[in-house]
Amino acid sequence: MVAASGADARKTIHPLLVRVTHWVNAFAIFVMVLSGWRIYNASPLFGFEFPAGFTLGGWLAGALAWHFAAMWLLALNGVAYIAYGLVSGHFRMSFLPISLQGAFNDVLLASRGRLDHEPGRYNAVQRLLYIGVILAVIVAVLSGLAIWKPVQLQTLTASMGGYETARRVHFFAMATIVAFLVVHIGLAVSVKGVLAPMFTGRAEAPR
Repeated sequence: MVAASGADARKTIHPLLVRVTHWVNAFAIFVMVLSGWRIYNASPLFGFEFPAGFTLGGWLAGALAWHFAAMWLLALNGVAYIAYGLVSGHFRMSFLPISLQGAFNDVLLASRGRLDHEPGRYNAVQRLLYIGVILAVIVAVLSGLAIWKPVQLQTLTASMGGYETARRVHFFAMATIVAFLVVHIGLAVSVKGVLAPMFTGRAEAPR
């Protein structure tokens, strides 16, 4: 039997549009988080501030400019990603079904070092986390709009409990996204075969 060529032994697991929107989202969220920390420092909600060296914008007006520019990039890119995910069936095939019991079982397997990972296939924990972070991004964008235009978008602001409550919703949505990124990046660099396909789109086919 003739051995399969290198090209034949690989399969596409991340379509081009998924890869492009992934990296655009990564850039936009990075800019939004760092500029958002600078904006937070101008009027802290809680008894701490973020280190200035980990913020973006230099001053409040500069941070706001970066934040709004990244917000529109994130929103438009997110709409493209969600539209593609719904129309192509990417969400249904990759993220469904969601099972809390399955996620719990996968956590137990991971704690014992017995959770297998196949590039392009999401386990129950990953499905839950990905859906969760998509919802967190949507909440962050909506709460950000409520803070930005509390008079023009007073219905949206009121639905979040008012301006001050919307600020807290925005903060905790950001915290959720950052927590996801810490786990996501940690897994991407520590689990073999996860990071490269997000650049190439292809991974070794199972033998």
